[in-house]
Amino acid sequence: MTEPILEIEDLNISFFVRAGEIPAVMDFSCKVMPGETMGLVGESGCGKSTVALGIMRDMGNRGQIVGGTIKFKGRDMGEMSQEELRDIRGSKIAMIYQEPMASLNPAMKIGKQLMEVPIIHEQVSTEEAYDRALAMLESVKLPDPARVMDSFPHQISGGQQQRIVIAMALLSKPDLLLLDEPTTALDVTVEAGIVQLVKELGEKTGTSMLFISHNLGLILETCDRITVMYSGEAVETGSVHEVFDRMRHPYTQGLFNSIPLPGADKNSRPLISIRGQLPLPMERPIGCNFGPRCDHYVEEKCNAGPVFMHPIEGEDRHSSRCTRIDEIDWLAEPERRLVDDPANPGEVVLDIRDLKKYYDVAANQMFGGGDVRTVKANEAITFQARES
Repeated sequence: MTEPILEIEDLNISFFVRAGEIPAVMDFSCKVMPGETMGLVGESGCGKSTVALGIMRDMGNRGQIVGGTIKFKGRDMGEMSQEELRDIRGSKIAMIYQEPMASLNPAMKIGKQLMEVPIIHEQVSTEEAYDRALAMLESVKLPDPARVMDSFPHQISGGQQQRIVIAMALLSKPDLLLLDEPTTALDVTVEAGIVQLVKELGEKTGTSMLFISHNLGLILETCDRITVMYSGEAVETGSVHEVFDRMRHPYTQGLFNSIPLPGADKNSRPLISIRGQLPLPMERPIGCNFGPRCDHYVEEKCNAGPVFMHPIEGEDRHSSRCTRIDEIDWLAEPERRLVDDPANPGEVVLDIRDLKKYYDVAANQMFGGGDVRTVKANEAITFQARES
């Protein structure tokens, strides 16, 4: 049987502050097989990034793994020395953080930052490191890579910065790549390019990935398997198609009902939001964490005691943390509150007509020349905004 690249079993992570211990991740388990991409989804604050930081052992002086194991290629990372962990980080396991500018040194040229990866981890020469960095920038489809190598981070766009961070992570040819919402700050066209890039590079290099995202569409597009998290726990896991087509947890169902359907009328088919808020780590309910927000909650059953993951009958590696899996009608259409009096647009409050915005820029700031060039930021923008 093939050994998992990453195997997490019963992981518990807490942060220790003046108020005491705050459990951030509880009883979390998942496996990532060679060449597989696992998606990790859930609300902000549910513990997705904490899991990734726990794998990297990058939780600061307040965070601590208090239970469970994280195995990388069969080895328990908790038994590794600091020297072994340093050798693995950035070479065998690489991470792409949510904000690219926070990952790049603003005072160092991009080429030098990229070259550090093979120089430090593989002790190659400066010339070879430069050639490999240049080739990787071409692989992530950056135009004019030589100019980018000689630029500072602030001189390129957010989408280009994100491609730089991806290139930096892939330069060491890692066995496992952790992506923490790599497209959050990007517009949809750049986001689509980054997603396609990640898919192509994964297929080309065979790198296993843990892809953290709020966007279920991205998960469907990029991942083989998915784990849904809620309030520090994994509540459902399985292949993407098993979970998307046959969801077996009310929270997963709630996430899907919150997604607008293309072409659907917002008045006749309004979105169904999940009521309430994510519980504070110190105020989690007894029994099912999702219980107070669940439409299928049953007193004295859902709060009778701890709720564990249950396998879904007939589906390999598909499981759910719900005590009422066999009692809920998962195919029933949820009730939607119809909007009887949709808002009618009122007076015009903002009227933009043929807006143009140009900048005169000294060319030496961008291209190494001395001429002044005109940069067209906006060209003939027209729109109106009305009341309601």
